[in-house]
Amino acid sequence: MVDAFMPILPRARCAGFLVIENVSQTYGAVDALQDVSLTVAPGEILCLLGASGCGKTTLLRLAAGVEAPTKGRILLDGVEVAGPHSFVPPEKRGVGLVFQDYALFPHMSVLENVMFGLRHLPQAQARDMAMRGLKRVDLDHYADSYPQMLSGGEQQRVALARALAPRPSVILMDEPFSNLDQRLRESIREETINLLREEGISAVVVTHDPEEAMHIADRIALMRKGHIVQTGMAEDLYFRPESLFAARFFCDLNEIDAVAKDGQVATPLGTFAAPDLADGPCIVCIRPQALLLDTERGGVSASIIARRFLGRVDRLRLEVPGLEQELHARLRDARAFHPGQGVRLAIDERDVLVFGPVA
Repeated sequence: MVDAFMPILPRARCAGFLVIENVSQTYGAVDALQDVSLTVAPGEILCLLGASGCGKTTLLRLAAGVEAPTKGRILLDGVEVAGPHSFVPPEKRGVGLVFQDYALFPHMSVLENVMFGLRHLPQAQARDMAMRGLKRVDLDHYADSYPQMLSGGEQQRVALARALAPRPSVILMDEPFSNLDQRLRESIREETINLLREEGISAVVVTHDPEEAMHIADRIALMRKGHIVQTGMAEDLYFRPESLFAARFFCDLNEIDAVAKDGQVATPLGTFAAPDLADGPCIVCIRPQALLLDTERGGVSASIIARRFLGRVDRLRLEVPGLEQELHARLRDARAFHPGQGVRLAIDERDVLVFGPVA
C-alpha cells in the first residue's frame, strides 16, 4: 500500500545517530540490563531481538526517556540525553514512540490522536500536519472516527502517523506488529518499513520473532538476560552465530553430543570440521534442511519414523543406527517417503555448526 502513498510529509529534521554507552538498569535486586552498548547509525533500522524478559523493552524505554538508566549514558546526535549528570525528558528528545498496544487515546478522534504530539504548534498548523500524516498512511477519511471503530491494522497506522507527525529523527517501536494476524502483519510491516525508509528516519524495532527481524532490519542486536550477545546483519547471525544460544534462536537444530579431536568431530552421520575448537566435548548442530534423503544413494542408512505435511515443507522424523536421538528433517516435497521406509542420508555441511560445551 505504501508505494501508492504520496510523499507529502516533510522529512525528518535529519536521521538521528543514537549511541548507548555501558548502560545498566536495575530494579531492586533485578538486573534488567547489564553494561549494554549499542549504536544506531543515521537512517538505519535496527532490531532488538530476544525472548520475553531479556531487556529489550527496557532498553527501548531508556532510549525514549521513559526511564533513566541506573548507569551509563545515552547520546542522540552527539548530545547526552541521559547520564550521570543529565536527563532530557521524552518530549524534548525528538524521538517517536510506537507501543505494542498502540496506546491511542479512546476519547480522542483519530485526528486528535495524531495532533497530540503537535501541541506546541498553533492549532491550524497542527491540524494541517496531522491531516497530512493521516493521508500519508491512507487514513485521512477516518480523521473524525475514534480508535475503537478501526481495525487493528488501521490503529497501528494511526499510531505510526502520530509518532511521525512531529518529524522525529529516531523512531522507537515496541513489538508494533505482534497484535496483528499473520497475513495482515506481513502487509502492515512492509508498509511501515517502506515508509520509514522513504522518510529517512533512524529506527529501533523490538521483536521476539527472528524471521521478522531478518525481514525488516539492517542490523540485529540479539539479547539475552540483559546482555547483547551478538550484533550484525541477518546473514551474520544466521550463518555465523557466535554461540549455541544464537544458533538455536534462529533455527531448530538437531544437536548431537560429540568429541572434538585434532580439528575434527566424528559422529554416526560423518566427520565434520571443527578447526577452532580445542580437543574435548562439543555439540554438533545440524539444521533440519541440511538432511538430504535418497532411496538409494547417500552417506548413512536411516529409517523414517513419521512424516508430517506442513504446506511449504514436510517434516520427517528419522532414526539412524548408532544415534540415540531422533533427527528432524525438512524437505520441500517428501511425498515419495513414508513411515518405516529405509533411506540413505547425506548432510549438507553448509548447515552444520559445531560449538564447545555449554557452560
